[in-house]
Amino acid sequence: MGSTDQMCNLVLFLAILHSVLAVSLDDDNSAESYSLLRFKSGLVDPVGALDNWSPRAHMCSWNGLTCSPNQTHVLGINLSSSELSGSISHELWHLTSLEILDLSSNSLVGSIPSELGKLQNLQMLLLYGNSLSGKIPEEIGLLKNLQVLRIGDNLLSGEITPSIGNLTQLRVLGLAYCQFNGSIPSGIGNLKHLVFLDLQNNSLDGHIPEEIHGCEELQNLAASNNKLEGDIPASMGVLRSLQILNLANNSLSGSIPVELGQISNLKYLSLLGNRLSGQIPSQLNQLVQLETLDLSVNNFSGAISLFNAQMKNLRTLVLSGNDLTGNIPSNFCLSNSSKLQQLFLARNSLSGKFQLDLLNCRSLQQLDLSDNNFEGGLPSGLEKLEHLTDLQLNNNSFSGNLPSEIGNMSNLESLILFDNMITGRLPPEIGKLQRLSTIYLYDNQMSGGIPRELTNCTSLTKIDFFGNHFTGSIPATIGKLKNLNVLQLRQNDLSGPIPPSLGYCKRLQIMALADNKISGTLPATFRFLTELNKITLYNNSFEGPLPASLFLLKNLNIINFSHNRFSGSISPLLGSNSLTALDLTNNSFSGPIPSALTQSRNLSRLRLAHNHLSGEIPSEFGSLTKLNFFDLSFNNLTGEVPPQLSNCKKIQHFLLNNNQLTGTMPPWLGRLEELGELDFSFNEFHGNIPAELGNCSGLLKLSLQSNKLSGNIPQEIGNLTSLNVLNLQRNNLSGLIPSTIQECKKIFELRLSENFLTGSIPPELGKLTELQVILDLSENSLSGEIPSSLGNLMKLERLNLSLNHLQGEVPFSLTKLTSLDMLNLSNNDLQGQLPSTFSRFPLSSFLGNDKLCGPPLVSCLESAGQDNKGLSNTAVVGIIVAIVFTSTLICLVMLYMIVRIWYNWRKVSISSMGGGGTEQRREEEKWEYGNKEKRRNGEYWKVNSMASVPSQDKQNPSTCIFHFKMDAEITGNTLV
Repeated sequence: MGSTDQMCNLVLFLAILHSVLAVSLDDDNSAESYSLLRFKSGLVDPVGALDNWSPRAHMCSWNGLTCSPNQTHVLGINLSSSELSGSISHELWHLTSLEILDLSSNSLVGSIPSELGKLQNLQMLLLYGNSLSGKIPEEIGLLKNLQVLRIGDNLLSGEITPSIGNLTQLRVLGLAYCQFNGSIPSGIGNLKHLVFLDLQNNSLDGHIPEEIHGCEELQNLAASNNKLEGDIPASMGVLRSLQILNLANNSLSGSIPVELGQISNLKYLSLLGNRLSGQIPSQLNQLVQLETLDLSVNNFSGAISLFNAQMKNLRTLVLSGNDLTGNIPSNFCLSNSSKLQQLFLARNSLSGKFQLDLLNCRSLQQLDLSDNNFEGGLPSGLEKLEHLTDLQLNNNSFSGNLPSEIGNMSNLESLILFDNMITGRLPPEIGKLQRLSTIYLYDNQMSGGIPRELTNCTSLTKIDFFGNHFTGSIPATIGKLKNLNVLQLRQNDLSGPIPPSLGYCKRLQIMALADNKISGTLPATFRFLTELNKITLYNNSFEGPLPASLFLLKNLNIINFSHNRFSGSISPLLGSNSLTALDLTNNSFSGPIPSALTQSRNLSRLRLAHNHLSGEIPSEFGSLTKLNFFDLSFNNLTGEVPPQLSNCKKIQHFLLNNNQLTGTMPPWLGRLEELGELDFSFNEFHGNIPAELGNCSGLLKLSLQSNKLSGNIPQEIGNLTSLNVLNLQRNNLSGLIPSTIQECKKIFELRLSENFLTGSIPPELGKLTELQVILDLSENSLSGEIPSSLGNLMKLERLNLSLNHLQGEVPFSLTKLTSLDMLNLSNNDLQGQLPSTFSRFPLSSFLGNDKLCGPPLVSCLESAGQDNKGLSNTAVVGIIVAIVFTSTLICLVMLYMIVRIWYNWRKVSISSMGGGGTEQRREEEKWEYGNKEKRRNGEYWKVNSMASVPSQDKQNPSTCIFHFKMDAEITGNTLV
């Protein structure tokens, strides 16, 4: 028993001893290993980066950990780019000896634990390149020994905590590519040892703090792509160690402080994309170490005051997008020692001729003078720029020929000269440019043929000669350009057929040969253009059927063969299911429309107008739900409009006019809410105009003319408040013109003629003050008066109200229509005097209105006479009786007076032969005087107005009566 007790005591002692030793070890690393295992438990580790993190192994052997020399504490965690996800455990604060924590470039989420502020020994905290969110914890400012803090490229937001100003040992601060807002904390100036400050790509606003000058050791300051505003602090001039200053794409204003010229070590300065103004200070010439200067896209003005001769290390100068004036300084490159490689002066107001001193910049690789006002010819010495790869002179006024010496620029890859006034031929020396990949000469005045030598430039990928005067044919050797993917020759004077070798440019994606005089058929070699996605051949003279092999072009999405003479079936063009636009307008294609078109579900533009297509519209078109422009007009289509088209909700242009379509107007048209143009004219549609069309509130044009539509014009037409054109003429419409049409305030063309409309013209039409092209209500059965409100249509150019039953006078208000150049009021029942200003219109404008007078019709006085002659038969008989009675009475009175005078004369002559003559003369004078008085008083005018014929036989009074009667009969017969 004694030995047994001794053995038990020994075991107990060993157990206690082991326990004590275990506790001692735990004091060193068990708490840290426990925290690390808790950290691991919150992570997802798809690649097994933490597989050896196990309690069975000592933590200092775990992957990514660095321990103290005595293996008791973790000094560093480096799990960068380990594809970890999950969150950062707050348990890490137990690693009190930790100096480096690098969890960058993973997929961590959640917030930055505030407990990290307890890691007093931490020197590097690298969490960039994750998906962390939330704010920067204020406790981060407790890390007094922190030298590197890089937490950018996350989803962090909020303001930058001011406590960062407490990190006085900080050398690197990276907060870029997050969502921080607010201002840059002024405490940043406390970081005297800061070398690298990256704040770019956030939403920081406010001013750059003046205190920034406190960062005396700062070498790199990047705050681009924020919302910073105000002036650039002049105090930044004291940052003599600064090598990179990037403040691009903010809202900084004011001028560039001249003090920036004192930053003698500056190598990179970018202020692009701000609102800076004023002149560029010449003090920047003092930056002799500067390699890159970008002041583009600001509001700088004045002349260029920078001289490459002083800035000897300058390699890139970008001043594009300002308002700089004058020419390039003549002493810009004084010697061949210039290191300038990139010179971008585009989008300014620079002028003058090409500065020859630029030819001294022998190191130049890229020269961009585009979008300025340069003029004159291009210098023949361009070949001196032997290293030039990109020459951009577009959008200027350069003129003259393209110098042949350009063929000696053996490194040239991009030649961009579009939108100038360059003339003459393309020199054949261009064929020596073996590296040339892009040549843009469009919108010039070049002429002559395209030289065959161009096809020696086998590196060419893009050719654009649009809008010149090139003649002749496409070079037969064009098939040598195996890398060509863009061929743009539109709008020239090219002729002849397409060379078959073009089909061997197998990488071609865009072929634009439109607006030329190219003829013939399409070569069968086109079947090799399997990468082609856009081909435009419109406005040429192509003919014949399409090669069946075109069906092999499976990548086509835009085809425009319009305005040629192609014939046969369109089926060869339907091999691609990627079509978005097909335009075959104005050809001679025939046969039915293939339903295979519907396999291109992204088709948005289908234009087949002006062909000889026949048959019905395929009902399968209802599956083309992206269809926007649908034009089948001017064909021989029959049948009804398929109801399946109601599924094409995005149609804006729906043109079926000039076919032989039948049936009624579909009510479902009212469900096409994006409809802007509807033309079903010149068909055989019958029935009513559907009231549902009033739902198409965006409709701009509605043309239904020359059909057999009947019934009333729906009141809902007034809902079409965007309507510009309404044409319903030549139908069988009846009823009133709806007054609701007054709501169509934007209408400028209204045609309702040749229908059976009744009632009066609505005075509300006078509210359509945008009416300009025409108002045509002719050939209806309209009645009532012309509304005076039509005088408000001040823009109207043509007004036709003819062939109706309109009454009353022509309103004087119509004289206000000073823009009117055609007026037709003929064949109505109008009356009264025309306004004098209407004399400028032809007689035909007013004929057929018997009671209308005034120029250009007969005067109203003549009209009144004609009205008298035009009395009824009863009135004529009454007038004749009155004339006969009056004339008889007058003749008897005259006969009595003559007899009386003769009697008195005889009496006087018998009694006094000596004085009879004198008395007789006095009596005769008295008679004549009496006649004059009567003429003055108008007493004889009334008789004369009856066209009386005085008697020549004083002895026969009946003769006077006969003449009155005959004249009255003749006068009456002329008007009966």
